[in-house]
Amino acid sequence: MTTRDDIIARLTAPGTPFELELREINGVPLRVFANAPSSMRDIFLMSAEAGDRPFLYFADEVLSYAQVHEQVASVGSWLVNQGVRPGDRIAIGMRNYPEWPIAYWAIVSIGAIAVSLNAWWIADELSYALQDSSCRMVFVDGERHDRITDAMQEALGLTQIVARGTPRKNAVSWQEVASLHGESLPSPEISPEDDCTILYTSGTTGFPKGAVATHRNHVTNVWNTLFAGLLASEIAKDAGIEVSPPSQQPISLWTFPFFHIAGVTGINITTATQGALFTQYKWDPLEALQAIDKYKVTAIAGVPTVVRSLLEHPDVSSYDLSSIGTISQGGAPVPPDSIKKIEGDFKRQVNPTNGYGLTETTSAIISNSGLSYFAKSDSVGLPMLGADIRIVNEEGNDIPDGEVGELWVRSPNNVRGYWNKPEETSQAFDDGWFKSGDAARRDNDGFIYVVDRIKDVVLRGGENVYCAEVEAVLFEHDSVGDVAVIGIPHDSLGEEVAAVIVPRSNANDHNSESLRQFALSKLAGFKVPAKIFWQNDPLPRNATGKVLKKELRDTYGKN
Repeated sequence: MTTRDDIIARLTAPGTPFELELREINGVPLRVFANAPSSMRDIFLMSAEAGDRPFLYFADEVLSYAQVHEQVASVGSWLVNQGVRPGDRIAIGMRNYPEWPIAYWAIVSIGAIAVSLNAWWIADELSYALQDSSCRMVFVDGERHDRITDAMQEALGLTQIVARGTPRKNAVSWQEVASLHGESLPSPEISPEDDCTILYTSGTTGFPKGAVATHRNHVTNVWNTLFAGLLASEIAKDAGIEVSPPSQQPISLWTFPFFHIAGVTGINITTATQGALFTQYKWDPLEALQAIDKYKVTAIAGVPTVVRSLLEHPDVSSYDLSSIGTISQGGAPVPPDSIKKIEGDFKRQVNPTNGYGLTETTSAIISNSGLSYFAKSDSVGLPMLGADIRIVNEEGNDIPDGEVGELWVRSPNNVRGYWNKPEETSQAFDDGWFKSGDAARRDNDGFIYVVDRIKDVVLRGGENVYCAEVEAVLFEHDSVGDVAVIGIPHDSLGEEVAAVIVPRSNANDHNSESLRQFALSKLAGFKVPAKIFWQNDPLPRNATGKVLKKELRDTYGKN
């Protein structure tokens, strides 16, 4: 009987497109793809053959691959003419507009580093990331442009702002930059170990950390995805299941923000497969249903709350969803009833996928899909090709299958560290292993189950909200004597942010709304506590002074 391992060995044998070889990368022996492209630039250039096929749908706008390549060449040439060189940091701060992936491909294709800015950040947060990464320029939409004042631009030393729409003085319009027709895309030498992106992920200290991913990291993620599709097809064939080639261009309804690692992954994989993306300024399930029907969308990707709002929309039966072949959920735990609904509604015509990954692992490093999904629907799946997984105790020693410990990952997907943060890098990475901070177990079949989070983080609808950052802001308010931020259950978001506050003894103002407004002036909206609980008793703490948050969740999580 042919096993999964037998099929993998055949598909990764010497001379195959997915051949694996052992190579030392930055002193760490890793199993890497021997025949993968050297850089993301190479992957982008390969997509030129798609020609007039659609690349992106946005509102009533349709961009073809030919148009994207022309604009990327224009933007890339303009950047080089402005003095941008390989290794320079260029930021992108905007919603999921068509300009986002064009700016991204232009930046990484000239060897510069694309710095992704969370579009929900307020001015102070944007300023921190731009200063921390020493960005030379930034591409923005109108909303982000309004947040970067002239004084802020001068203080940060930004040599240029490229704005979507009508720019202020001291900025240039996107239209001007993207319309230098006839330009050739500059062709610098880019090695696999060169830095490609910096994506910010908040830390428990309250200061965001810029995870630095190399071209190898992103190329490996793309090749992992292509291999996973081939493997699933070969396993199905081996089981006697007929596998037909796709009858149309793959079109993905991509609901993840482009500034997330999942958003960047969507751009990368779509380009590599010469597929198309449908995206929106803001999530609208009715518009999404109309798009699925109109464009015959073949795949949906999003956090569970988004997928649920689509499949449970009151008008869902009015639209033809028969083109959907894949539903991918990630960024938050997938509720069991959501899995049952997909299984029941689509009669297994859909290949649902789940997985586990972080910004530090350049998206999914563990994946569950295909025939095993419904059999082990509460598992995030099996490690990607080339990835090693450890489950360790507090001393860093491996523990037996079935026991819960911290999940560690070593793979070519792991980012090289955090930008300009050597101490945080050394704490999170050890001899090539990334310490995830998540509690997990492994069953006898090798499937991984993420059961809890060791890190003090609230996972709100796919957004990580680190409690220490919110607590630091709330402590600044005159009425707050002590505070603990926790996550409490929420039907659609998975969790919502809540704060338990002990007021100052002399405080007269216990107004929750005024406290929320105070927090809103200093934090992005998704980080601001949705619920505030006041108590006069001291917060429960252990002998070392650490707040016992489990007790607080038990007390207030039912409210």
